[in-house]
Amino acid sequence: MNADLVIDIAEKGVYTVLILAGPLMIIALLVGLLISIFQATTQIQEQTLAFVPKIVAVMLGLVILAPWMISQLLSYANEIFGNLNRFVG
Repeated sequence: MNADLVIDIAEKGVYTVLILAGPLMIIALLVGLLISIFQATTQIQEQTLAFVPKIVAVMLGLVILAPWMISQLLSYANEIFGNLNRFVG
């Protein structure tokens, strides 16, 4: 196992993590932005108001995107385990 192979595996792992976490982070960002605009417009300065909608939106996004996320994760795991003999020996 050479350094190029290790770097390639790490690169694919980081890319997979970014692809899986990206949509949920974008959902949290958009909901947080909308709540901040709402708070600025109505002058409601409640600190906890931003957390509950973000949590609900991320959980809904997780429920909706879970099948896609699992398929991406399984394809990466299958690639790793499929090439295990190349990595080990």
